[in-house]
Amino acid sequence: MRVEQLNDEGWAKTYLLVTENSAEACLIDPVYDFTQKYVELVASRGLTLKYAIATHTHADHITGCFTLKEETNCEYVMWKDTASLGVSKYVDENSSLTFGEGSIKFHHAPGHTADSMILEVDNHIFTGDFLFTGKGGVGRDDLPSGRMEDHWNSLVNLSKFSGHVMVQTGHDPPGTKMQTLEWNREHNPILSMTSWEQYRDWQNDSVKQLGYVSKIKVALPANIFGEIPEVIPWLE
Repeated sequence: MRVEQLNDEGWAKTYLLVTENSAEACLIDPVYDFTQKYVELVASRGLTLKYAIATHTHADHITGCFTLKEETNCEYVMWKDTASLGVSKYVDENSSLTFGEGSIKFHHAPGHTADSMILEVDNHIFTGDFLFTGKGGVGRDDLPSGRMEDHWNSLVNLSKFSGHVMVQTGHDPPGTKMQTLEWNREHNPILSMTSWEQYRDWQNDSVKQLGYVSKIKVALPANIFGEIPEVIPWLE
C-alpha cells in the first residue's frame, strides 16, 4: 500500500492511497480548496478514484468528498450515524470495503465528533482528529456533537492495534513526521494519562489556547448539507 499526504499548505492532512497491483485510488479527508488538484493528480497517474472518505464531520474546512463524488462518480463514505448529507456509502464496525488487493476497516471513535472513526488499512491507521502526533494530543471536544467523556472512553479503541501501525493524523503542523502507535504511546501526553480528570483539564486548557474556529460558520453547514456556499471567504 502506498500512502501519500497531498496538501502542501495548512494543517489539514489529505491522504492518497494506492495499492501496488491496482489502478484504484482512495482519498481520505480531502479538502474542498484543493479538489481540482486531487482530480488532476489522480487522472495524471491513470488512476480511478473509488472512495472519498471523511473520518468525521469537519468544522474547520469544507470537505471535498461530495464534490469528488459528483465529478468522479466515486463513493462518498462516512460513519453510519453521521448527520452529513450527500454521503453515498455508510459504514460501521462490520463494514469492510474492498480496495485493490486489500480492504479498509472502520472503528467508531466518538468524542471529537459523534461520527468520528478510525480507518484501518494495511499497516496504517487514519485517526482524523481523534488522535494527533506526539505533543499534539487529540482534537478538541467543544465543537458540535463533540463529547469530552466519550473521547476519553474511546481511547480504549487504540488497544486493538499493534504498536507498529503508522498513525496518519487529520491535522498536524506542516512538516510533522507521522509516527507509529508505539511511538505515540510514549510521546503523546493523552496516551499516558490515567484518569478522566487529567484528560478533562488538558482539553479545557487546549480549548483556551486554540480559541474560536474561524471557518466554522461556513464549513460546518456546507459539510452537513453537502452544498458549496456561493461565497467562501478564505478563497476570495
